[in-house]
Amino acid sequence: MNIIIKAAKTIKHKLKNKGQETPSYFFSLTPELPLPKGVSEDELRKYLKSVLVADAPPQEMANYCDQDFRRFVYTYGLAQDISGKCLELGANPYFTTLLLKEFTQLELVLANYFGSHITDHIVQNVNYKDFYTGKQYSTELKSFHFNIEGDLFPFKDEEFDVVLFCEIIEHLLIDPVAVIQEIKRVLKPNGVLIVTTPNVSRLENVSKMIAGANIYDPYSGYGYYGRHNREYNKHELQLLLNYMGFTIESMFTADVHENHANHYCSIAQLESLLKHRELDLGQYIFVRALNQEKAGKKKPAFLYRSYPDDQLE
Repeated sequence: MNIIIKAAKTIKHKLKNKGQETPSYFFSLTPELPLPKGVSEDELRKYLKSVLVADAPPQEMANYCDQDFRRFVYTYGLAQDISGKCLELGANPYFTTLLLKEFTQLELVLANYFGSHITDHIVQNVNYKDFYTGKQYSTELKSFHFNIEGDLFPFKDEEFDVVLFCEIIEHLLIDPVAVIQEIKRVLKPNGVLIVTTPNVSRLENVSKMIAGANIYDPYSGYGYYGRHNREYNKHELQLLLNYMGFTIESMFTADVHENHANHYCSIAQLESLLKHRELDLGQYIFVRALNQEKAGKKKPAFLYRSYPDDQLE
């Protein structure tokens, strides 16, 4: 009898408070964080918040770390069991870099792009506190500098065991297939590609469209690469990677920031419509894929238009 009474009270409480619940109450949006063994979330957050790039405003770095902390940890989780030589594209501001450096066996090679006025390599001074001792360190991180849309990567064929392609594909302007083809060239057969990118089908975007709000990214003061020029959903990303000869080993979506979907419409009313695809609704897509097949030789028609027919498939 006590069990029945307890269950009835739970149901009554949920019905009473349902409209006040967060989106995570209705949908699975926050998978468990893949924390390093023996490390708490608070300890890891404190470590990452100690990272400071020279000339970067400290408060801006701290805010960025707080806002995207979960993304950095999910990305780490995709790489935590891999060893070998790893190319991290778009490494700045080095939160993921320091996670990989401290908690994996990867040999990191970094790459960035800050504009055509810079040539060759760049060196940035990064300060951080040692995770175990708390001692302050200052290190110089050297990066290859090139535009992945306009330049050949300055690396040999099959040089890397892992490539991190995180928070970049949504910024591309011209030809993502060409960029992934170049990634594929420098990645070993059966090498690992890790991709993260905002999910265009996230719950917040669904609620925005229902409310009549625009989901497109604003123009950026950092120029055309400072905005999201084309976002993807899970289905599209899988189609693209499969076309390029990659086998998906792991793919999931997850919320990283506070979810504001209930600012636009009632999430309770969306539950029955979206519950069947709740694993597609997170703010970001996380992918781990293996370089196992030959890439297609044309362009996938779902992603390109206004090309001659013989260039599409």
